[in-house]
Amino acid sequence: MRPGPGLGAIQRVLVVDDSRLQRRILVGSLKKWGFEVSEADNGETAMDICRASRPDLVLSDWMMPGMNGLEFCRAFRDLPGDSYGYFILLTSKSEKNEVAQGLDAGADDFLTKPVNSDELRARISAGARILDMQRELSDKNRMISETLDRLQDAYDTIDKDLIQAKKIQESLVPELSRSFGSSRVSLLLKPCGHIGGDLVGMFSPGGNRVGFYSVDVSGHGITSAMVTARLGGYLSSSYFDQNLGIDWRPDGAHDLRPPDKVAALLNERFLADSGIDEYFTMAYAVADLDSGKVTMTQAGHPHPLLLRATGECEFLGQGGVPVGLLSGVPYEQFEVTMKRGDRLLLYSDGFTECRLADGEMLEQEGLTTLIGTCSAAQGGQEFLDDLFWSLSQKMSPDYGMEDDVSATLFEYMGP
Repeated sequence: MRPGPGLGAIQRVLVVDDSRLQRRILVGSLKKWGFEVSEADNGETAMDICRASRPDLVLSDWMMPGMNGLEFCRAFRDLPGDSYGYFILLTSKSEKNEVAQGLDAGADDFLTKPVNSDELRARISAGARILDMQRELSDKNRMISETLDRLQDAYDTIDKDLIQAKKIQESLVPELSRSFGSSRVSLLLKPCGHIGGDLVGMFSPGGNRVGFYSVDVSGHGITSAMVTARLGGYLSSSYFDQNLGIDWRPDGAHDLRPPDKVAALLNERFLADSGIDEYFTMAYAVADLDSGKVTMTQAGHPHPLLLRATGECEFLGQGGVPVGLLSGVPYEQFEVTMKRGDRLLLYSDGFTECRLADGEMLEQEGLTTLIGTCSAAQGGQEFLDDLFWSLSQKMSPDYGMEDDVSATLFEYMGP
């Protein structure tokens, strides 16, 4: 016979009482209701039974020789394991301080002797509801714990892959500073996560010309990083046969393509690739190291900043359309002639759109102010590192680094 409705959580009951008559009365009622019943006449024997197989419900007398009901209840609660047993103390005590002692010892409920059968069944039913909730909660907690373990394993795998992906992305920028004659190109690349969607680079097939760029792919994370990997091949500083910035002639000679042609080629390539929804902004420049003439194209990227040796600053370009958005877009180019000591800064919007402590963005004016805080004697990589450090000091602690920060600095020192 199974326990009645509402009592399914309680199957096994332990009755502990030094009175044989009292045990017989309780055991008879419990077996009639369909419970599996064990009995003990003292606390020590009861603990042996509980260690062997913990009951769902304990009915224990308070006053017993040797280990009394309170001591037995404390020992029962100290048993190892996750399963919970409902504990009812049988007592003639009704004073509030004595009830408090029982609760402190771990008792869940009390019944006054002599025990009324209907009241006993009602108290057991209440205990069954509590055990149902407790076991349901334990099952859910176990499921949550197992799910969290699986998520942690997945996170560890992804984190490991991202660390490796970061190394691969860093390989796209093999050197952060390189001299071309007396001039120099320096690079800064600071992703806001393991990997990012910004890319900077430089290359020269020889002679007196050098190409350099700053790219910002839409979005963040893995997808953007994969696009930068493709761009790294299209603008490779190591494999010129793949570089769209280099124009190879039939006789084997080569030169740097005009920036507007490079932007147009990249636009065609990206629109031809099915499954790629990302686009990117770009500032791309070709510098003549003899004359100081720099030819640039701006494709939706922040305006290049010309820093004259005299201390003057000038933002260049008209904006343009990002690469990979529309087919047949004409890309315009413009020129500027640099003098000895002039610098040209290409940078991503991670600078100008950085949130400051007041919640506002840095903007162009803030960028020029930030540059003014950097030592005029600094150059190359040292200048870019100092610029990024100054930016990090102004970042809002509430927003932090929300976007990748990157820059390319060209320093012209004459022929």
